[in-house]
Amino acid sequence: MENLQFLTPDLARQIRSEFGSPVYVYDRETLADRAKQVLAFPHAYGLTARYAMKSSPNAAILKLFHGLGLHIDASSGHEVERAMAVGIPAESISLSSQELPENLPGLLQRGIKFNATSLNQIKAFAKVSRGGALGLRFNPGLGSGGTQRTNVGGPGSSFGIWHELLPEVQKIVADKELTVERIHTHIGSGSDPAVWQKVAGMSLDLVRKFSEVHTLNLGGGFKTARMADEVSTDLQEVGAPVKAAFEAFAQEAGREIKLEIEPGTFLVANSACILSTIQDIVETGDAGYTFLRLNAGMTEILRPSLYGAQHPIVVVQSNGELPPSGDTKSYMVVGHCCESGDILTPTPGDPEGLAPRELAKAAVGDICVIEGAGAYCSGMSAKNYNSFPEVAEVLVESGAPRLIRKRQTLDQMLENEC
Repeated sequence: MENLQFLTPDLARQIRSEFGSPVYVYDRETLADRAKQVLAFPHAYGLTARYAMKSSPNAAILKLFHGLGLHIDASSGHEVERAMAVGIPAESISLSSQELPENLPGLLQRGIKFNATSLNQIKAFAKVSRGGALGLRFNPGLGSGGTQRTNVGGPGSSFGIWHELLPEVQKIVADKELTVERIHTHIGSGSDPAVWQKVAGMSLDLVRKFSEVHTLNLGGGFKTARMADEVSTDLQEVGAPVKAAFEAFAQEAGREIKLEIEPGTFLVANSACILSTIQDIVETGDAGYTFLRLNAGMTEILRPSLYGAQHPIVVVQSNGELPPSGDTKSYMVVGHCCESGDILTPTPGDPEGLAPRELAKAAVGDICVIEGAGAYCSGMSAKNYNSFPEVAEVLVESGAPRLIRKRQTLDQMLENEC
């Protein structure tokens, strides 16, 4: 059976009593430790570590990471505005977006860094910044990820400028009198040092084509183990060959290139959980299953339904104690949405499959903790499906929980309807 990662059973009971359920619970100590690991990534000539804020954009988390020395990777103009609204300076924010924001000229004037991700985006940038400096995000032709939905490189991905379009890019840059200062690549989630070394080499080949480039951003995608049988990325292991590649490039080309990385999952995945309540237990006969119905689901955690992603699940008795050791049962765990795909125990990598989980024997009213829920959960949920409200978020600091997002009310859900 899985164990609680940073909560104690009694603290779980206390948080549910004080803030209700479901509720996201973040741990400051874990967040700070992960930031420390990222900031120690091997580099030769300087490092800027950016937090991919799409993974969990709560203001308290943005402020915490900014205070620890992380910069921001934004994926939309709205994320840029959100980061600046909590006091993060524009010059600490880099925008790489599938959709150009309408207020791009204003954002550029305020000092954000911009990476064009298509030929049309280069042309659009040139219209508002003749002779300006920008970054270019390329698709280097190689990808990595547990599924096609987490692979953001290679011919099956729309992210970035296809590397074979380099001559056309160079022509547009020259014609528009632009300066390319940064090259950006991102291949998806993975932990293989050989893949990182290969991508670093391919990306440095792109740097060679632009004499004024001073920074290479290799993205994020550092795999984080949520389940006991998964393997996490060792940042020192994957970073060592990257550092060596930058040093070799400096020797050959006479240019010392600064490194940027932009992790999201690595920073926050295991820094949070969802604390929910078991609302019902239903059976479907001898040939069927026993289902634990939670008061949370795809409205709080979409990853299992979307990817077949796996999350540790821990049952805590309603009195704040762990169930007796060895008293287990096989359960399917499902959410509260009227949706057949709202399943929290799918087959690994297959959202269509059912994979019962051996858990501590549960009762209605018990607490169910879904671990590894810090990344792409609150920020990527099916908000307000079945008109369920957005849930509260809590940050635990020195053992004490404090509210960092209020639970949404029905009036707030309806206020924009006309």
